[in-house]
Amino acid sequence: MLYVLSMSLESQAGFDRAAEMLQESFLAKLIAWGLVSALLYHFFAGIKHLIMDLGHCEELDSGRLAAKVTLVIAGIAILLAGVWIW
Repeated sequence: MLYVLSMSLESQAGFDRAAEMLQESFLAKLIAWGLVSALLYHFFAGIKHLIMDLGHCEELDSGRLAAKVTLVIAGIAILLAGVWIW
């Protein structure tokens, strides 16, 4: 992905080639989806931790519920990202 980013920043032709590569290559889409998935999960888990830092959901039962909610929300966001990428 860093190679594609570098290529897209070199020139207009490089940008066009990078856009074509990302539109046609299954592997590039899979890698992009993997990176976006990791970022989305990290984002929602970070929000959960910020809520816990405020003193909410610190007990065992509520913490487990917050973890399950985080997984469900992140899963939905990851599926939507997959639809968007493909």
